[in-house]
Amino acid sequence: MNSVDKENTHEMLEECETETRMTVKRKSYRRRKSDSRSEDRRSERGSGIFRTTAKPAVYHAVVVIFLEFFAWGLLTFPLLEVLKTTFGPHTFLINGLVQGIKGLLSFLSAPLLGALSDVWGRRMFLVLTVVCTCIPIPLMSISPWWFFALLSISGVCACTFSIVFAYVADITDEEDRSSAYGLVSATFAASLVISPMVGAKIKETYGLDVVVTMASGIALMDVIFILLAVPESLPEIVRPAGWNANLSWDRVDPLSSLRQALSDSTNMILCLCVFLTYIPDAGQVSFLFLYLKAIIGFTEEKVALFIAICGVMSILSQTVLLTTLQQTSTKLTSIMIGLAFQSLNLFLFAFGKSDTIMWTAGAFYAISTITFPAITSLVSSNADEDKQGVVQGMVTGVRGLCTGLGPAIFGIIFTLFGIDDVLNDVEKVPVVPDSANASDVSVSGEIPNDSILPGPPFLFGGCSVILAIIFVALFPTERKAGERGERSRSGPTEDGDPVEISSLLKQNV
Repeated sequence: MNSVDKENTHEMLEECETETRMTVKRKSYRRRKSDSRSEDRRSERGSGIFRTTAKPAVYHAVVVIFLEFFAWGLLTFPLLEVLKTTFGPHTFLINGLVQGIKGLLSFLSAPLLGALSDVWGRRMFLVLTVVCTCIPIPLMSISPWWFFALLSISGVCACTFSIVFAYVADITDEEDRSSAYGLVSATFAASLVISPMVGAKIKETYGLDVVVTMASGIALMDVIFILLAVPESLPEIVRPAGWNANLSWDRVDPLSSLRQALSDSTNMILCLCVFLTYIPDAGQVSFLFLYLKAIIGFTEEKVALFIAICGVMSILSQTVLLTTLQQTSTKLTSIMIGLAFQSLNLFLFAFGKSDTIMWTAGAFYAISTITFPAITSLVSSNADEDKQGVVQGMVTGVRGLCTGLGPAIFGIIFTLFGIDDVLNDVEKVPVVPDSANASDVSVSGEIPNDSILPGPPFLFGGCSVILAIIFVALFPTERKAGERGERSRSGPTEDGDPVEISSLLKQNV
């Protein structure tokens, strides 16, 4: 055997022994997680400037999500008015540009931050993402130009969901993970139930400065809560490196993290489904307020009520309905049900013109919100404990990309069909009485009374979701447990003791 072969063999032995030690740590951690004596090791989880010995729980993640998105929910209607006042006829162009930059940056950074959280823990990255996401809020009333500039680049750290989902994965068992993810997603919906209406009322009564100050205060409360009350969920024992260890570029490169996660066919198909379903979802959320008001004839109060009722129904869907489905069927069944209702919701928005159809579409949208937590749970169950941050960052990164692409695509389609002028002149649109049918009114001459397709972008979205349903229908019904089992057999034995990998390799040399 020459010197080169000996060096290669030595490197292979070192890599195998390192992987064996990490696998032993993961198995030991799984046993520890179910051991009642873990109560005595709470102090190992404390980290950061302010240490806490509390036991990590799902409610920590719930509070973090609720406060962050409640703060932004207060700014729903003021944000649209500031956009219009600042950019005039270019409102939707600038909105698409801001969301596009933010989404692209989130797409690139979410896997990176997720991978770093696998090394350094979740808590410090929760602080980082909340601070960077909410730091533009005070500038809305000080300098709108700087507000939108910071809002666009805040996408670098706009991935609170990926860190929160990884946090939840650290502290829940696989069978309970779907319900926990559903609770987190339902909290997001709950934060938007009353916050848009409250924000609009405060602005109308006290002015923009007061609502911006309130939103800034809530965001600050979120940061303080994380620092003082949220414990670390990822113990040192399952981290591949300590604080003083050198990190290789392959470990922190976002594209490398994506390639690693997407090398698994299951994750690749699920990410494709997220892409096909979240583009129309992001576009729908961005344009729904203006669409309902300008095209359908909803009043501002009616739109706020629409958002509130859909939010309550989304909470019920992501808690009661999703939990029931997970107990009585598979994750794939939950995904298929969510996609089916999402396609119906989009088609109703595309062709419907009456209040009844709009409310029905809203109810279908609420049911469809079970899709993402079901997909996230399936992705999580397909990943190892020390890769949760990577895969959650991958999924959130795809969502971030769609957050930018969705509004841009919807805006382009509205422009191609000549509807963008109607949306820009929303204040000139006559409001239709609640008892009347919005289809009886011709809006600025752009959409005829007998228009068959008042919402063309929603038709595109419905077709995209149908394509996602086809991919899910072709999805393998069994997880790749064999591959994961093979990996564990090549490392430690069932009791956690490592096998003699080095001796096996030496026999093959």
